Amino acid sequence: MSPRPRTVLRFSSLPRTACLLGLLASAVLGAEPANPLPADLAPLFQPPADAVEQYGNFRSPLKFADGSEVKTPADWARRRAEIRQHWFDVMGPWPPLLKTPKLTILEKAPRENFTQCRIEVEIAPGRMSAGYLLIPAGQPKFPAVFVPYYDPETSVGLQKELRDFAYQLARRGFVTMAIGSPGGDARKPDIGDAQCQPLSYLAYIATNCAQALANLPEVDATRIGVVGHSYGGKWSMFASCLSEIFACAAWSDPGIVFNEKRSNVNYWDPWYLGLQPGPLRPVGLPDDAHPRTGAYKIMIEQGMDLTELHALMAPRPFLVSGGAEDTLAQWPALNHAIAVNRLLGFEHRVGLSTRPKHDPTPESNEQIYRFFEHFLKPSPKTP
Repeated sequence: MSPRPRTVLRFSSLPRTACLLGLLASAVLGAEPANPLPADLAPLFQPPADAVEQYGNFRSPLKFADGSEVKTPADWARRRAEIRQHWFDVMGPWPPLLKTPKLTILEKAPRENFTQCRIEVEIAPGRMSAGYLLIPAGQPKFPAVFVPYYDPETSVGLQKELRDFAYQLARRGFVTMAIGSPGGDARKPDIGDAQCQPLSYLAYIATNCAQALANLPEVDATRIGVVGHSYGGKWSMFASCLSEIFACAAWSDPGIVFNEKRSNVNYWDPWYLGLQPGPLRPVGLPDDAHPRTGAYKIMIEQGMDLTELHALMAPRPFLVSGGAEDTLAQWPALNHAIAVNRLLGFEHRVGLSTRPKHDPTPESNEQIYRFFEHFLKPSPKTP
């Protein structure tokens, strides 16, 4: 199995040691000492005093599978490859990635301070998906953000409010691309001939869409982010952690750790990580009558958790826009990613905001937009 084809992901053909880490670091923007976090974001990137260096019961990503410790950035490069390979071993391999995904503009029209294009984009070999591309007015090259959700209309502000990330970011000077669930039904995902779990397939699709963005003349290919809410948050998290094409990411209340006490943190469902041959597992929490299935079953048996994926982001920044599922109680899980960043010489790369309910709020969305403005837009040049 080869989950990282040589010709597509920008860093895949280079040595998987310090060279990879150096490229990842150089692709992460807003990292200069002269560009510290703004005052409105800084508190989100600092655990509360009682959570500092608290790591919960999660297995440290800074230990190799054989139990030896990761002590240097070069060690981490090898450990990072080990983690990533193991997740692909459990979830199944991706289909071949696309170097030049097809992108067809079906119609376009001016809207406020950007152009709205209705598009079809190639998400897998020979397979197209409908969506929208929003291109700001002004002088390119622009940063870009990929926005996955159940449907693209919501993301571009034609449906529900407060889930219109693509629309709001386009107004702020980002090229954005929005698509919906492959096959049109999130609970019956059409993964074609892919041999991987549906959630991993969504990450694969996101990588191809990001590559389509990177190929546009209007886009700065080193400044591409990804954001999604709930289902889109899970999609965004797996995409950004498994693919280095994304310079940063924001995940809105996806459930950032496995939690069988919360029905909405439903990675066990067959449309996420619980797919296996035969009848689909019924919806609902795992129990004796409805046991775990698919890759999720293997992950729990092996003591795996999403903290391992979070660590793959380092040193790229990410923000968890937390709600009902991702509260301040998640800091011990996030501290593992902080520890990896610290080993690599980076601080303030892991953020967590909170709100009472699952639904986004104007305040939580503003934090997401400010996050992307800080990490994806060029720093003002000093005279």
